[in-house]
Amino acid sequence: MGRRMTIFLHAGMALMMTAFAGVAIAKLPAPTPAQVEAAAAKKAQAAAQAEKDKQALAASMDAIATSWRSKAAADGRQTNPPTPVAAPIAAISQPTTQSSPSGQPGGQQGSVAPSPAPSEKSGTAPPSEDVKKLPADAPGR
Repeated sequence: MGRRMTIFLHAGMALMMTAFAGVAIAKLPAPTPAQVEAAAAKKAQAAAQAEKDKQALAASMDAIATSWRSKAAADGRQTNPPTPVAAPIAAISQPTTQSSPSGQPGGQQGSVAPSPAPSEKSGTAPPSEDVKKLPADAPGR
């Protein structure tokens, strides 16, 4: 392509992007009360279905483990007793929503952000006792 054609192509692309940007930032009308109520009902139904699916998943995992243990014992293989679990597995009990946008501070999966580690450099930890002390008459003090 020639130089002129490239310039016209770029100008046309810029014009099209400007036109589409106006459409992209247009505001949608506020939802009607019926739409809000329907969305809330749909959300509640989805939450109930998700809870039901979690329970079914936990039950099927227990059934598979029980079946495997009984078959292993029948085959003469050594099995250890199942490890007791006080709470459901975190992968199926915690929400998978983010607390803030990705790439932003605190934008990590789950509801609890990790606490920062104590550091001498940042001043959140006391100085170490095993650091060699400089003599009082050392140069540079």
